[in-house]
Amino acid sequence: MTKGGISIFQKRIRHIQRYRDIVKAFSRNGFGYIADELGLYDLVSLPKRMFTKEPFEREKKTTGERIRLFLEELGPTFVKLGQFASTRPDILPDAIIIELKKLQDDVAPFPYEDVREIIENELGVSIDTSFKSFHKTPIAAASIGQVHEATLHTDERVAVKIQRPNIQATIKTDIEILQDLAILAEMRLEIAARYRVKEMIKEFAKFLMKELDYRQEARNGERIKKMFQNNHHIHVPTVYWEQTTDKVLTMEYVEGIKLDHVKTLREKGMDSLLIAEHFVEAMFQQIFKEGFFHADPHPGNILVQQDQKLIFMDFGMVGHLTPEMKEHLASFVIALMRQQTDGIIKAISEMGMLPENVDMRELYNDLEHLRVKYYDVPISDIHLGEAIQDLFSVSYEHHIYLPHELTLLGKTLLMVEGIVEKLHPKLSIVKMAEPFGRELLIEKYHPKTLAQDMYKSFVEYKELISNLPISIRQLKSIIKHGKIRMEITSPELDRSLKKLDRISNRLSFSIVLLAFSIFMAGLIIGSALVRQSTLLWDIPVIEIGFIVAAFMFLWIIYAILKSGRF
Repeated sequence: MTKGGISIFQKRIRHIQRYRDIVKAFSRNGFGYIADELGLYDLVSLPKRMFTKEPFEREKKTTGERIRLFLEELGPTFVKLGQFASTRPDILPDAIIIELKKLQDDVAPFPYEDVREIIENELGVSIDTSFKSFHKTPIAAASIGQVHEATLHTDERVAVKIQRPNIQATIKTDIEILQDLAILAEMRLEIAARYRVKEMIKEFAKFLMKELDYRQEARNGERIKKMFQNNHHIHVPTVYWEQTTDKVLTMEYVEGIKLDHVKTLREKGMDSLLIAEHFVEAMFQQIFKEGFFHADPHPGNILVQQDQKLIFMDFGMVGHLTPEMKEHLASFVIALMRQQTDGIIKAISEMGMLPENVDMRELYNDLEHLRVKYYDVPISDIHLGEAIQDLFSVSYEHHIYLPHELTLLGKTLLMVEGIVEKLHPKLSIVKMAEPFGRELLIEKYHPKTLAQDMYKSFVEYKELISNLPISIRQLKSIIKHGKIRMEITSPELDRSLKKLDRISNRLSFSIVLLAFSIFMAGLIIGSALVRQSTLLWDIPVIEIGFIVAAFMFLWIIYAILKSGRF
């Protein structure tokens, strides 16, 4: 057994009770056949009948409902997995996505004694030293942590988020098991291999481990706060770093009305259209300008103050678009604007998303149908949510694996449109996106961007050419020592090589001829401009240059003709 195999086996033994919990959850929710396919019954060394549930109880629920119940039964890690999967409509059908969005993250709070112990262990001082006052009853509780109100000794009101006891160990155990199950699934289930479940779990693990690091969340918040430092319509709570660690996050305490409480906003005399516009502009600035955005802008994370200022909170989930992603996105937008199906396919393939066995004809037809659907439709009449769902439907149909950041962007835009529809249904966020889209295109074709791309290509080619002598010497050494012995005999290949040789010789001839022409033209024009014979140290440069160039020209023509491959 390989070292990797031993490692997996040891993990299974160490987490055997957790595996049993998972097998029970599979069986109780009508997925016993999956446990069987993955060989989990043999792993837990218990007969299948111990996990069987009456079939009539399962038949009352849809597949999506049973998946949701399965995840909720297994606790925080699996609930987070479901929430993460709900951002992947390119992989899962709509019916399951709808159920996953119902997953509840609310759980019972943990005792104040644990809160006090965690804070004092993390900050290294007593809770009374860190805070002037601390409310024992939490104002919110979730699967990973809970929030308490407190006051600093400088009299600032703060919100303190404390991570649940031992939650990191629990999540790390579950992630190890999920990674093991993903390997088994790709080996035994064709659909799992097709959708690269291992890659998905790897992405999920990175996402969840970042969420467990409250320092990272604080840095995310400060980065977005810096974006809006000169914007009087947006506020991001201040982080108090002296009272912040990876398990304790202390931020400015803020109050306001939830963004989707439209009736309350209007009763307070606020302008819902103005609020909606500020919200959309703030989100588009994050996405299209900065390439770093709040990826969970649900109404609970955005409050409105009396002066109509928007407050963004909770930066555990953020999206990041690399310059390459923004460039591909710009290409995609260009293709959409120009109604070019080929361009859309090219943009998608450049993102590295097309599977090898994709039916290009079918994909082209489906995208063409999508193009026709939105052809000549006024931009104010386009519903962004519907357009994104259409694109995700095509991706799902053709097994196109979208990068997580793009699906996160899609989910974020859907949430934005959903909130705007409540605030002011007539506001078109597609129309508001137009100037940002134009900036994206201008950025793509800006001389500075083009120059940077050219420089990058130059550096890559320079390195390639610089390393060429070393590579040739290495290859020569390998061949000399007999480590590569290969003989290929093929009439078709020989004919192709001869044809290639002829083409290269003709190309050489053309280049030499062009060089000869440019050289002579330059000498003649230079002589004409100064209106005198071109002499250098009393030497007739044009005449000698002509003789040298003519000799070179005749020599290469002779060499090519002699080879018989012109």
